[in-house]
Amino acid sequence: MLINLSNHPSTRWSIEQAKTARTNYGEILDIPFPSVRPEGDNDYINSLANEYVEKVKDISGWEQSTIHIMGEMTLTFALIKRFQSIGLKCVAATSERIVIEIAPNKKDITFHFVQFREYESII
Repeated sequence: MLINLSNHPSTRWSIEQAKTARTNYGEILDIPFPSVRPEGDNDYINSLANEYVEKVKDISGWEQSTIHIMGEMTLTFALIKRFQSIGLKCVAATSERIVIEIAPNKKDITFHFVQFREYESII
């Protein structure tokens, strides 16, 4: 199972990204990434991280789950550390960013999915 913990619902993914996810991970389950208050302190982030770890656990039961996680960086980091500490693989979607300047201060930006890349602990 791939748990998509992001603000990019799998129903809006490209055919290629959805196919890659299903082929490599199985069923896709969407959990919206929470809105993170910018004034929140570390206790707030830790509390939110613990809440979402429990939410993922309740929904998935941890069985062969991979977490696709993309969102606010400090919460993403806290979640990845927790998920990895219990043996879950965490991945991010990579994409090619295609930018066309239409006019001064106006751009058309398209993202083309390339792969899922695992978050690894590098020492």
